[in-house]
Formats: sequence, structure tokens, C-alpha cells
Amino acid sequence: MKGGETSNIAENLLDRNFNPDMPNQRWVSDITYVRTYEGFLYAATVLDLFSRRIVGWPMDKNIDRHLVINALLMAQSV
Repeated sequence: MKGGETSNIAENLLDRNFNPDMPNQRWVSDITYVRTYEGFLYAATVLDLFSRRIVGWPMDKNIDRHLVINALLMAQSV
């Protein structure tokens, strides 16, 4: 992207509705890291807003698309 260009902003599908009526209607996610003696360990989490439980939580030494894909695959299998 060149300077002065606007970026695409994703549509707000959640619209601040954090209280779904059933499980698996709305998930939110985040990625974090922990510093270890061997470097960094990255963790992606997927939280079901109905149960407020983490339903996906892979960890890896690399932060890439595979970390996020694995979080979603883990969440789908719960």
C-alpha cells in the first residue's frame, strides 16, 4: 500500500452483540506470545461468546496463518 491510500476495513458483523442465544453463533479470537528461554511461543485462542470458554488454543514457535487455521479447526471439532 502506498502512502496516502486508504485500507479496506472489514465490516463489523458482531455489532457489539456479545451475548448470543446459543453456542457457536459468535466466536472471537486473539493471538498472544510468551517469551521463553528458547525464544517466543505463540498462542492463538478462539472464545465462544455464549459459554465464555476457549474452544481453540493451538501453540507454535511460528506466528503465521497455520496458527490461526489450527485454532479454527480445533474450535470446530469441539
